[in-house]
Amino acid sequence: QVQLVESGGGSVQAGGSLRLSCQVFGYIPSSYCMGWFRQAPGAEREGVAIIDSDGTTRYAESVKGRFTISQNNGKTTLYLQMNSLKPEDTAMYYCAARPSRCGPTMTTLGFNYWGQGTQVTVSS
Repeated sequence: QVQLVESGGGSVQAGGSLRLSCQVFGYIPSSYCMGWFRQAPGAEREGVAIIDSDGTTRYAESVKGRFTISQNNGKTTLYLQMNSLKPEDTAMYYCAARPSRCGPTMTTLGFNYWGQGTQVTVSS
């Protein structure tokens, strides 16, 4: 069983930065995909950034150049560095993991494990 625990959310003004963390507890196989998703009120959950077990990363067009996904060396913590935040980035952010390589898209399909979410609020 895998448990994911997010932290680092908060309220910032537009243009500010936040760093989200996701601690991973439990066994993750050598081939995996981990990512950050977000969900605004009344909207569907959408992929923000994903990282494959080979280190390949992928980003949503709306966050390219502003957000960076990374892991620590032990791969026990996933990060999302968010810079130049905009009001439209306001959402609940979730960490997720799947025991297989990342697919060609950033849908929630196949992600078996989810954190409880951390709120990010960006004011104008």
